[in-house]
Parts: sequence; structure tokens; C-alpha cells
Amino acid sequence: MISRDPNDAWVICGDFNEVRSEEERLNCQYFDNKAKMFNEFINNAKLIDIPLGGRIFTRISDDGTKFSKLDRFLVNDCFYNLWNCLSVVSLDRGKSDHCPIILKDDNKNFGPKPIKVFDEWLDMDDVDKVIKDAWIEYGGGGTRKDCCLRNKMKKTKLALKTKSSQKFGDLEGEIEVLKSVATSLEIKAENGLINEEERKQWLDARKLWF
Repeated sequence: MISRDPNDAWVICGDFNEVRSEEERLNCQYFDNKAKMFNEFINNAKLIDIPLGGRIFTRISDDGTKFSKLDRFLVNDCFYNLWNCLSVVSLDRGKSDHCPIILKDDNKNFGPKPIKVFDEWLDMDDVDKVIKDAWIEYGGGGTRKDCCLRNKMKKTKLALKTKSSQKFGDLEGEIEVLKSVATSLEIKAENGLINEEERKQWLDARKLWF
């Protein structure tokens, strides 16, 4: 299907459950014949494997000892020629054992991230009142409804953060510290430079993060 019409743009992504070389596994069993079949599929379909930035591996075992690069984006020439700045980046894996990966065009800027909501905010006794009081205030933006909505959301977020800091302290700051510690140790583990004490610190930080 992919090779049938070279003018069709194809992008294939996801967890392929296979690697292309032995270097894409660490402390895991590697099967050369399976990797060979996967590479033959990529070559026969004339696909391009977009390099991954930011990380070496995309799947990590729960105990933090086994690493594999299982997730990737494969595109054909037609798709690749539509954009000349394609790249793949990995994100923090959160609760999953896989890192989410994103295919993006570096020339595109999609603006700031949307508002983040923490579960702890919803546990506050008067959270409904905080949101309603902030929302009914004039949002500004004149006749532009989108600007008015944006400003209302900014005021609501600020009100929630203020109320949260009064009850929980700097929750967002504490989470960022835990994320930073966990991510830095995880990247160190990918390169085989971590000891057992650091591995425990990494896993503990992830437990507190979630």
C-alpha cells in the first residue's frame, strides 16, 4: 500500500514493539533476526526513520533497569518533502512506561501551553466559588470574544493558584523539582551511569511526583 503510489504522503507511528539494532536495547534480550525483518520492512517501503531527540530510549521497565527504543515515526519521501524541518522529540513519560513522542515541524510555533489543572485544586472546599468569582469578572478584550475568554481563563488560573498556594504551599514548584530530579536521573540511567542508590532516588521521586 505504501509503495503503490509515490505521490501519496505516508506517516506511520506508534509502538512497533521492535528495535532496529542492538544499541536500541539496554539490559534487554535482543533478537537479530527480528531487527533484520523490521529493517527490511522499512527499506522495502522506502520509509525514513526520523531521528529521536532528547532521549535514547522510549520504553522503560517499572524497576528502571530495562530500556528499549520501541516508539518512532516513519515517513515516506512524499511526506518528508512537505516539510523540511521535521523532528521527533520525546516528552516526560508520566505514569506510563513509554515516553510520548511528537513529530513536529520546527518552523511552526503553536503558541503557549494551555492551562494546567491539578487534582489538588478540585479537593479544595470552596473551589466552585473561587472559579465562579473569577469567571464573572470582566475579562477585557473589548468586542473580541476570544480575547475575553483568554483573559477570563488567565484570571481563573491565577485565582486557583493563589488559593492552592495558601492551602498546599508551592505545589507546582515542588512538582517541578521532583520532575527535574526524576528526569535527570532517568537520562543518566539510559546511559548506564546510575548506581543503585540513585536508582532508588529516581523511583522514589517518581512516586512522590504522582
